[in-house]
Amino acid sequence: MNKRLTRALISFCPNLKMQRPAIFLFAALLISRPAFCGTTEFEPTVPKTKPAPGKAPKGMVWIPGGEFSMGAAVNGEGGHEMPMASNDAGPIHRVRVDGFWMDATAVTNGQFEKFVKATGYVTIAERTPTQEEFPTAPAENLVAGGVVFAPTDQEVPLNDHYQWWSYVKGANWRHPLGPESDIKGKENYPVLQIAYPDAEAYAKWAGKRLPTEAEFEFAARGGLSGKTYVWGDEFRPNGKWMANTWQGKFPVKDAGEDGYAGIAPVKSFSPNGYGLYDMAGNVWEWCSDWYRPDYYQTLIDKGGVAKNPQGPDSPFDPAEPNEKKRVHRGGSFLCNDQYCSRYIVGTRGKGEVNTGTNHLGFRCVKSPRSSDNSVARSK
Repeated sequence: MNKRLTRALISFCPNLKMQRPAIFLFAALLISRPAFCGTTEFEPTVPKTKPAPGKAPKGMVWIPGGEFSMGAAVNGEGGHEMPMASNDAGPIHRVRVDGFWMDATAVTNGQFEKFVKATGYVTIAERTPTQEEFPTAPAENLVAGGVVFAPTDQEVPLNDHYQWWSYVKGANWRHPLGPESDIKGKENYPVLQIAYPDAEAYAKWAGKRLPTEAEFEFAARGGLSGKTYVWGDEFRPNGKWMANTWQGKFPVKDAGEDGYAGIAPVKSFSPNGYGLYDMAGNVWEWCSDWYRPDYYQTLIDKGGVAKNPQGPDSPFDPAEPNEKKRVHRGGSFLCNDQYCSRYIVGTRGKGEVNTGTNHLGFRCVKSPRSSDNSVARSK
């Protein structure tokens, strides 16, 4: 997000319900239609056969690592071809990752609460913006809060995201939709309104780290090769819902045909081949890589198989060149075939590092060698 524009919004827009600098981040995230996974460009996944190095840490599963084809193909031969405005999920390229432990689910409210109680940590959404950050802003506009999705009351053109995203005073992980909401009885739901530094702080406390984009995709594919979804090529095999996504007219009403209108508890749907839950849909998840739309091409240009890629050295989004963005993966409960179907495996999201929302969470990974779990690894 452009900081000059950020300051202008906070300074001159008193109607906070519709204002938050970070809201611009979602134009790029949600406007683009994704690529989808075809078959012709994908070579077989070759998982390593080395067994897990000991007992699994609580709540984690072993991901064996191996070599696979990473990304999503535009105009492939799968059953879910659709146009997209930009292709940041290609070209398909070969990647090799080492084995690692991964949280079976996204970090939950209950888990995050334990972290906060143990450390006293205050998330970015709970911190009041300062006059130093926004020197021209009226004091009444410097309020803590978060970006929240709000359904519209009628059908609207899908080229104006301001109609369904707003900045809500008092929205944070304890009150993900605003001060009138809470997480009582939702200890097993993904924690929301988490910015990248918040996720990083939790990971460090837990002795873990955030996954690279390559690790996330290898794990999401669950040993499969070139499939459209983390479970296969059919969106609803035998009529079964496999992920929490949007049904109905977007953004008017989520019909909840999959059993959930909005966020679902973790483990509400079947796990993938590695025993991981919700690697598609429900909530977007932070990865440690800086975002660049051309990063995959740079790996292709280097030739050979990319081994444990860590992402580019610096971020760059042509749409907002001054903003520092990290990769999001997995899609969310808002994804649908009308607007954003990035529950398709291999597709990418992105977000400014200090921005959380009510459809963004995270999960952690842990390398067998403790030295590889340093948060510093994520640049």
